[in-house]
Amino acid sequence: MSYQFTIEPLGETIEVEEGQTLLDAALRAGIYLPHACGHGLCGTCKIEVLEGDIDHGAASAFALMDMEREEGKCLACCATPLSDLTIEADLEEEPDAKHHPVRDFIGVVSKIEALTPRIKSIFLAIEHDGIEFQAGHYVNLLIPGLEDKPRAFSIASPPSEKNLIELNVALVEGGKATSWIHHELKVGDEIRFSGPYGRFYIRESAPEPMLFLAGGSGLSSPKSMILDLFERGEQRPITFIYGARNQAELYYRDLFEELAAEHSNFTYIPVLSDEPTESNWQGMRGFVHEAAKTHFNGKFNGYKAYMCGPPPMIDACITTLMQGRLFERDMFMENFYNQASGATVKSPLFKNI
Repeated sequence: MSYQFTIEPLGETIEVEEGQTLLDAALRAGIYLPHACGHGLCGTCKIEVLEGDIDHGAASAFALMDMEREEGKCLACCATPLSDLTIEADLEEEPDAKHHPVRDFIGVVSKIEALTPRIKSIFLAIEHDGIEFQAGHYVNLLIPGLEDKPRAFSIASPPSEKNLIELNVALVEGGKATSWIHHELKVGDEIRFSGPYGRFYIRESAPEPMLFLAGGSGLSSPKSMILDLFERGEQRPITFIYGARNQAELYYRDLFEELAAEHSNFTYIPVLSDEPTESNWQGMRGFVHEAAKTHFNGKFNGYKAYMCGPPPMIDACITTLMQGRLFERDMFMENFYNQASGATVKSPLFKNI
């Protein structure tokens, strides 16, 4: 059974199946609704039901208070229809965002490569038309035995490679999904996934130079974005500051050094936070935000900043950028959340970050 689902202020009407979440129905129709955690914990996908009835599902009482439920609010990532619906969402026109409907795929593992002692690169071959996505997007993997909680991984390859996507997977201590990928997944296996998802993308229409800040397996999205930019002849200045603990965990260094040698508008700065003092490392030491402050002499106004990495790194970078006169309208991020980290409600001050 299906219901009619009208989304205001767009005036778009789509179908939503019984038991299907409102968010999933919208994304599969190519309509973006703001969201983040996808599990009813953060409140980012809060919408107002103008007409019709819904089941709130697993929405937490913290993200959606009783008073809000009585006022007709719901969380799109959890709510399912009980009748035809009309909802209103806080939607902003974003001219640089590309709208790719979410689809289901089966990928065949064509290669697995150990990038660092704790990060593996998984290459998934996709038949037929492949997957259309925007650099910065991610996919949700359906791990055997954990299908009810898909795991999100950013695409590390550029959109031009739509029949072979790369995912960088860091082994999380105690993580069932990443443990399965690292220890059981093998070349030739099939794995189901859906995508593309996300709202992390380059503001193509903005003339400002770009600053990428990343740590750990957060290199995935910047790699896709930077490769995509240069494939299309990007001329704006690009700086990429990437943080790892030590040289053993510093991956794709050769790739980015080659790009820096080929493109005079690209600067690559690796920084290590826990490299032995007696090693042969001649590069910067410390954390990503410290390296950024040193390189730019504490002044970031006039840039667009894109951040991807663990929440503590993102928080430190935001503070440093704001101290250097860069503000919310020029900062964009992809944060890391795993099943152990939970989710927090961000300040209403920040929409992009």
